[in-house]
Amino acid sequence: QVQLVESGGGLVQAGDSLRLSCAASGPTFSWYDVGWYRQAPGKEREPVATVSNSGSTYYADSVKGRFTISRDNAKNTVSLQMNSLKPEDTAVYYCKASRTIFQLYYWGQGTQVTVSS
Repeated sequence: QVQLVESGGGLVQAGDSLRLSCAASGPTFSWYDVGWYRQAPGKEREPVATVSNSGSTYYADSVKGRFTISRDNAKNTVSLQMNSLKPEDTAVYYCKASRTIFQLYYWGQGTQVTVSS
């Protein structure tokens, strides 16, 4: 079992930066692929950035060059540095941990990011 708690959301202006953090419980965090997803009002949840247990990263085209995902297995955390924020980045951001081979998926409760123009 993995429990995830996000923090760092807030209200910012376009062009500002925010750093989201996700703290995970459990001794096996390093075995999991982890990532950030977001859901805007009226839209489906979508992947933003992920990092595998081997360190491979993925970024949605809409955030490439602006967002950076990183994980610290020693601290059981995964972070998302978001720069040059745009109003279209407004959403609830969720942290997810996955072990697909065992069909294990865990979600955090989400943190709101609002970017005003």
